[in-house]
Amino acid sequence: MKRLASLTELSSRPEPFDIVIVGGGASGLGAAVDAAVRGHSVLLVEQSDFAKGTSSRSTKLVHGGVRYLKQGNVSLVLEALRERGLMCRNAPHLVHSLPFVIPNYHWWEGPFYGIGMKVYDGLAGRLGLEPSRYLNREDVIELLPNIEQQDLTGGIIYHDGQFDDSRLAINLAQTAAEKGAVVLNYVRCAGLIKEGPHVAGVKLQDAETGEEAAVRAKVVINATGVFADEVRRMDDPQAKTMLSPSQGIHFVLPREFLPGDTAIMIPKTDDGRVLFAVPWHGRVVVGTTDTPVENASLEPRALEAEIEFIFTQITRYLTRDPTRADVLSVYAGLRPLIKSDASSTAALSRDHLISISDSGLITLAGGKWTTYRKMAEDVIDHAEMIGALDHRYCATHELKIHGAEVTEAEASHLHYYGSDAPGIRALIQNDPTLGEVLHPKLEFLKAEIIWHVRHEMARTVEDVLSRRTRALLLDARSSLEAAPIVARLMAQELDRDTSWEQAQVSSYETLAKGYLLPA
Repeated sequence: MKRLASLTELSSRPEPFDIVIVGGGASGLGAAVDAAVRGHSVLLVEQSDFAKGTSSRSTKLVHGGVRYLKQGNVSLVLEALRERGLMCRNAPHLVHSLPFVIPNYHWWEGPFYGIGMKVYDGLAGRLGLEPSRYLNREDVIELLPNIEQQDLTGGIIYHDGQFDDSRLAINLAQTAAEKGAVVLNYVRCAGLIKEGPHVAGVKLQDAETGEEAAVRAKVVINATGVFADEVRRMDDPQAKTMLSPSQGIHFVLPREFLPGDTAIMIPKTDDGRVLFAVPWHGRVVVGTTDTPVENASLEPRALEAEIEFIFTQITRYLTRDPTRADVLSVYAGLRPLIKSDASSTAALSRDHLISISDSGLITLAGGKWTTYRKMAEDVIDHAEMIGALDHRYCATHELKIHGAEVTEAEASHLHYYGSDAPGIRALIQNDPTLGEVLHPKLEFLKAEIIWHVRHEMARTVEDVLSRRTRALLLDARSSLEAAPIVARLMAQELDRDTSWEQAQVSSYETLAKGYLLPA
């Protein structure tokens, strides 16, 4: 996946694309893979980097949604559990089963949550993970040594999926490219092309060079997440607001706050949400909140009230309570929640929505990472109809994602690269200095940076430290100290000068400071 080759292919293409997708998060990338596998000609453009927004800021879980089961939304849970199973099967290098414990502090919680989790297991069917079971008090303490023990009576253990969200996004982009799609980051949709009343393409601008282009298409899909209303108003300035963004934040803590490989699920917080404490990449992710916000931003910031909320909730369940000084990183993401009256003009499918304007612009909104594949299937079915394209079978149920075909076990963190790991090791064999880590507190290697630039379309220091590796989330301060090394390696690969290096480091420092929790 090389950006220059994609730009060349785009500029030399004489005929319209079948489908142009605006947005390079989970929804857009999933749609690009689906459409390309069906044999349609596809262009996907992303104004920033792949998964820059919501799709890199999740709780890192692939789940059926225990809270949806509690709400009685069985159809949504069925769909999500099926998709969870498919993700585990089709991207095993990134998606795996993880045990969760629901600690019980009242006599009724054991049977109440135990029955619920048995229903959860049953709904998963043949694509289920391991069965849930009851735990006594000693079992819970053995699995969760830092759990609050006062009044603890036992617990329930169940299994759900865990993944690396932005790494999956990169692999989806690679999969789409391998199947024939033209995939580009840092290309902005600056407007829509109209033929009479109908949308017939997009106006693009390369964020790096400023060059502009007009690209025609039989159908355009708006998959821009929390920014979907902005694209809809390019089509119709009077379009009513469809989305109501909600912010969720997460803390990342050192592993000693949750030793072992078992997560905690707190089924009900003060605001009624579920709270998780999840082991991930040798750290612990704790979240999330649910705070309505007025405006969407590419870099949302945690609010003080959200920070205090998570501290209040998690300290009730731990014997050693984290302090602000313990937090390695705090990140925020925006959920593109659908307004309650939006379904009157759109086709609502469980928790995602497909809206078709009078001009034929298709907007895909809502949803979650777990159901990205089903969302893609639904929206491409609609695109074939709106664009008068041949209807073709969706074959993504059994499609292995790039990196999935692993031939041998990889003991290090390089297993997240799947079948690409030998390529990174080959770089180190050719130049042993590339086997050095970027920072003593980070496991990432210099060779990975070279790989990101050559094969994963990384263009900035942020791309590497935030999304190709997860250094920014795992230890924001250490990632700041690693930024100059990353900039130097990238400058050599991209043929940039020292002023570019300095500008990149400065830009990254400004960004990363927003992930540090104020004392």
